[in-house]
Amino acid sequence: MNRRAMVAGNWKMNGARDFNTSLVHDILFDARGFTDIDIVICPPAPYLDSVGRQLEGSSLQLGAQNLCEQEKQGAFTGEIDGSMLRDVGCAYSIVGHSERRALYGETDVRVMEKFRTGQVHGLTPILCIGETLDERESGQTEAVLARQLGAVLDACGIAAFKQAVIAYEPVWAIGTGRTATPDQAQQTHAFIRAQLAAADAKIAGSTRILYGGSVKADNAEALFKCPDVDGGLIGGAALKAGEFVAICAAAQARNK
Repeated sequence: MNRRAMVAGNWKMNGARDFNTSLVHDILFDARGFTDIDIVICPPAPYLDSVGRQLEGSSLQLGAQNLCEQEKQGAFTGEIDGSMLRDVGCAYSIVGHSERRALYGETDVRVMEKFRTGQVHGLTPILCIGETLDERESGQTEAVLARQLGAVLDACGIAAFKQAVIAYEPVWAIGTGRTATPDQAQQTHAFIRAQLAAADAKIAGSTRILYGGSVKADNAEALFKCPDVDGGLIGGAALKAGEFVAICAAAQARNK
């Protein structure tokens, strides 16, 4: 199935007003011809509004890095409601990033709740799943992915993936410079798609699965040629306009 490629830039806890303005300006200028892919920019929460305004009138879309699992606004100090994200122009929200799971104790259940709440507010969740190095080396990769994805599938149902994106991020490859080989990425993405297909083959065939884990301009083309890799969730390279645009070009070429 011909799935539309996507490149999402996760800035993590990086940025400043002048830096953001310059970065987005350069990306917008160089990415004007990428009409066959979806490009999403996910800045830190304080900059969502200003970056969103800069993206207005372009084909690039705004995404959040996180959201609160609560469906209604209220006494949840420090949290960000999904309706607030929609109000400032977000179309997407990352949920379950490995850093949220590891550093802030987000469980599979909490990630599922954020996934569900994002959809309640009209956001498309980018659901992150992935294994650690110890889990991969001990042969637990598929069991970990099945558990993480299964928590959402079981609670929300396969139909929820009609409006969702999955990002496979091997934890051992995030920010380490190590990257899954194209064969490793394809094998794992195929496993994820097969888990969806066990519930509904049509939805599985249309769900985009991104690869995230030290994607760079020099490895993006090989990764994106894999039949079940539909683009990338980009970390460090998303903070360099030239690098990010080159990755977008590789995704654009995939759709040709």
